Amino acid sequence: MSFEHDLIVSVHQPQYLPWLGYFDKIEKSDIFVFLDNVQFKKNEWQNRNRIKTVQGWQWLTVPVLHKFPQKINEVKINNTAAWGKKHLNSMVTHYSKSPFFKEYFPFFEKTYSRDWNYMVDINIHIIKFMVRALGISSTQFLMSSEIKTREDSTKRLLDICRDLKAKIYLSGRNGARYMDETLFHKEGIEVIYQDYHHPEYPQLYGEFVPYISAVDLLFNCGPKSLSILKNGE
Repeated sequence: MSFEHDLIVSVHQPQYLPWLGYFDKIEKSDIFVFLDNVQFKKNEWQNRNRIKTVQGWQWLTVPVLHKFPQKINEVKINNTAAWGKKHLNSMVTHYSKSPFFKEYFPFFEKTYSRDWNYMVDINIHIIKFMVRALGISSTQFLMSSEIKTREDSTKRLLDICRDLKAKIYLSGRNGARYMDETLFHKEGIEVIYQDYHHPEYPQLYGEFVPYISAVDLLFNCGPKSLSILKNGE
């Protein structure tokens, strides 16, 4: 890997149908590391997200077979429920009238027709598609489970940055609450914090609803999605 500027690394758990800020973090990074070997948190963002409907937002939740304290990459999907068909039908019901639905829907139709065993796999599959659909092309992806790290939360992130020879670690907005930033400074790694302000864009169904899945942006705005995403900077 060769970069003409200081290497920027960010790290985040693989989420299901993530919101705009997740892709802003990817877009701002040279390397984005999927944090797949930490404890899974059920019913946060790792197995569910929200879309907009006529009645407001609604959850799309993937049922999982979760046993505490399983790691993200160990959690299996509960395929006894017809969740894929339900999620696909929700997209048809609530987005079929959006301007760019036909452009992106075939991917989701194909995705939900497949058998998925692990939550991490479908999450990353969808994220990488959405990255391509948005037009983000320069970010490289790695898995934290492929990198030898310590278990402490700050030291784990530090070990990832050291392994990748990062000069800048891009943290989420709340990273300062749990990270010991001085450890990064001792290694000559600058820590910067994401400060994403959600942009407004044309949506179906009246008043704008922020902080929902980025599929809403893609279906409604198509090729303009990336420039809208960047307006949140």
